[in-house]
Amino acid sequence: MITSAEYRKLIDKKKGGKRNKEKRGKFNNVKTFYDGKKFDSKKECERYKELKNMGVKDLKCQVRYPINVNGVKICAYIADFTYLDRKGILIVEDVKSDITRKLPVYRLKKKLMKAVYGIEIKEVWF
Repeated sequence: MITSAEYRKLIDKKKGGKRNKEKRGKFNNVKTFYDGKKFDSKKECERYKELKNMGVKDLKCQVRYPINVNGVKICAYIADFTYLDRKGILIVEDVKSDITRKLPVYRLKKKLMKAVYGIEIKEVWF
């Protein structure tokens, strides 16, 4: 696993330059690269590794669900992961911290996913 800061250092070495300081996300997350994929946080990357080791079927990252009501596009929900459990049931999963789990926009999108698609989002936090 390589963090975005480590990735930038590798790029800077190739270019011979230096960067100022590491940028962090709004919620102090650090973007991470692993297995050829870019993750929004280290927690999300760790969960991806767990799911891969569990051998879940049809694992997908950053799956987009458009949310339309009466033919009008309201928004889109982007799931961190989707996969099939052992019984073949689709699981839509999101890695959340205590702060992001309580955000009004996320809570509304979670309710819209249930209303429009009948999908209950599984929240995972570390």
